[in-house]
Amino acid sequence: MEYAILFHTGVSNMYAITSHACNTCLMTSATSPNTAASDAGATELSLHDRLLDEWGMAVVSGAVEPGERLPEPNMDGDSAPSRTVTREVTRVLESMGLVSVKRKAGATANPIEQWNILDPQVIQWRLRGPHRFSALHELSQLRAAVEPVAARLSASHATTEHWATLTRAAIEMVAHSDHADEAEYLEADILFHRTLLEASGNLMFAALGDVIASTLTGRTQHELMPKVADQTALSWHTEVAALIRKGDGAAAEATMRQIVDESDQAISHIAGDSQQ
Repeated sequence: MEYAILFHTGVSNMYAITSHACNTCLMTSATSPNTAASDAGATELSLHDRLLDEWGMAVVSGAVEPGERLPEPNMDGDSAPSRTVTREVTRVLESMGLVSVKRKAGATANPIEQWNILDPQVIQWRLRGPHRFSALHELSQLRAAVEPVAARLSASHATTEHWATLTRAAIEMVAHSDHADEAEYLEADILFHRTLLEASGNLMFAALGDVIASTLTGRTQHELMPKVADQTALSWHTEVAALIRKGDGAAAEATMRQIVDESDQAISHIAGDSQQ
């Protein structure tokens, strides 16, 4: 089920393969060469995703320590990845800074200092690993440094469309607040914070949208969100949208800081409960 969490595309392809195979069993006509080629490509894609998850998680969790070689794929028979797939996966991990590839030595795990720590996939692996709360606190500190300033800048740079989206997202969060650990609330929450970064007019802030989205997604998927949202925090989201429309940057910044501080406190509370 973990693949469903991190690799929606891969799982969709696997589902498509299964559905196609079942439908083919009911057909009397032979599969066309084009269809067969399409199925083969989909299979390769799902194997790519599975191996990427296996090796990436092994490095990030510490199962493969810095300097150690990647293990053989934990797949047998028809599900074993081809050399092409293993090379492609290794390249992806290398681009994330998780491994180094040297001739004859193969791919070896890198220390965390060399990882692309803001890669959304690396973030999600860290949130699945044994040090998830440490990762969440680091991400909370990043949010505290960026989002309040983004709120202040948005008061000067946000368009009417930005304000409307922020308001709509805040309303949706309130509507789904009794199920804050479910997809509808998460979607609205991501929309609010991504729009806030975009509305700031700072392209570097906007580029952090995927990082914030991965953080919020990881909290939900790994049961680190309360089932019922804090009503005060919800009112702050609505207030930020209103202050941005009003052009009150200082107040928007202060209120946004309350939001990220409350989020970090909630994580600390959940972390404490999990250790009892």
